[in-house]
Amino acid sequence: MRLTIVVGMTAGGVGMHVRSLVQRLGGLGIEVGVAGPPETEERFDFTGAGARFAPVRIGSAPNPPADLAAVRSLRRAFRGTDVVHAHGFRAAALSGLALGRRRTGRVPLLATWHNAVIATGPKRVLIAGLERLAARRADVTLGVSSDLVARARELGAPDVRLAPVAAPRVQPAKRDADAVRAELGAGDRPLLLAVNRLAEQKGLDVLLAAAARWAGRTPSPLVVVAGDGPLEAELAAAVARDDLPVRLLGRRSDIPDLLGAADVYVLTSVWEGRPLVIQEAMQVGLPVVTTAAGGVPELVGDGATIVPVGDVAAVADAVSALLDDPSARAELGERGRKQAGTWPDEDDNARLVADLCRDLAGR
Repeated sequence: MRLTIVVGMTAGGVGMHVRSLVQRLGGLGIEVGVAGPPETEERFDFTGAGARFAPVRIGSAPNPPADLAAVRSLRRAFRGTDVVHAHGFRAAALSGLALGRRRTGRVPLLATWHNAVIATGPKRVLIAGLERLAARRADVTLGVSSDLVARARELGAPDVRLAPVAAPRVQPAKRDADAVRAELGAGDRPLLLAVNRLAEQKGLDVLLAAAARWAGRTPSPLVVVAGDGPLEAELAAAVARDDLPVRLLGRRSDIPDLLGAADVYVLTSVWEGRPLVIQEAMQVGLPVVTTAAGGVPELVGDGATIVPVGDVAAVADAVSALLDDPSARAELGERGRKQAGTWPDEDDNARLVADLCRDLAGR
């Protein structure tokens, strides 16, 4: 069986998930190709994981001329394929345009929705049209969180299912925690970690505002943020202007080392589906403070401290309470580790996709 996976521009969890599928589906009897931007292939090396690759420019925002060109490229990429699996509603919408309406004999379309739309105004209206197209053209839609499942149903998707995306199993840290803390300049100060794309969805303005409150503690925690993105210059200017105890580390390849050195993981996002780094933090028993963003509450259960989205005081107070009580930190970390043991793993994800592909191809 031949499967073509379609993916757009991504720098994080979606690309990691697709690479995980590519690595595993071959062993389940499925020949995999990936169609997407060359930049995404360069970052995640799908060919190195065993897939054939077709370059298709799928941008992160609507662009009618570029989208029309992408549809033409997808039609070429879909020749000879038995099933298409699109990741993200834009990839699903463009794949749906390339394949045409659902009908007998059409190549089946499986779509996984990873993110909600948080745009407003005219842009929101335009994107809602793409969401509706993605929902109605897919034969089966998978949502990584319950709110995405509900949204796809609302827009007319004929068959929608919850399909949690698993994080990779965290590799052991390669460096001693004290050495990592020394490199970061933390010393004996509490070390707070966030791993994020530096984008509006991540609510990093809330994290910086909370850091301003923590600056009054003795000793004041050091907040380190790993990741890059469009807000990098703006955030760096805010850190310098307000003299905040925050370091922007840029992209890092040593996340296990950072997790092993930190005292608390902090997520302040406006929306998340099933964030991989929270899963990684909880796997290793690092206590987590997170906003109640999207699918996060159903992911973490009682294994993390959950605060309202956008509430600076709640974030600051929750972290301070953990820093003041080492036993509470240890207890929360252990609850997180137990919760992590209940999640599906990457093999479960691959088996689900393989079973769905066989079912769709046989219809």
